[in-house]
Amino acid sequence: MLSNSCRYGIRAVIYLAGLPVNGGMTGIRKISSDLSLPTPFLAKILQQLAKQKILNSSKGPHGGFSLLKDPRKITLLDIVNSIDGQDVFTNCIMHNGSCEGVEHSKKHCPLHDDYENTRSELIKLFSQKTIYDLVIQSDKNEKRTI
Repeated sequence: MLSNSCRYGIRAVIYLAGLPVNGGMTGIRKISSDLSLPTPFLAKILQQLAKQKILNSSKGPHGGFSLLKDPRKITLLDIVNSIDGQDVFTNCIMHNGSCEGVEHSKKHCPLHDDYENTRSELIKLFSQKTIYDLVIQSDKNEKRTI
């Protein structure tokens, strides 16, 4: 459903939000190593999030990435919209594009009505769930495994 780019972006933003507040910039190699993600691919994703004013980006030997916004004000929807756009919420689950545009039939696919409810719930979840919420949940999950 979400692209790899989007999933990697979400993971990276959660990672950055979980770092100490005055930790400064975190280099792309450190982020990619800690998350086991390919560096060049992740760098492009994080630059995209910087362009969308979610992350701060700095070049140079002491450069890297940090959150530009308070993690309580960054929702999953912000990240999804920045990377994948609205397609995940508007495209047909069975075909490319919207259901109504499939082969000019102007008919919805057989799953349209069922997926419409799921789509609405997804939008609600993504718009209510903040990065801060996910950092807290992630911390709780780590403590359970210790």
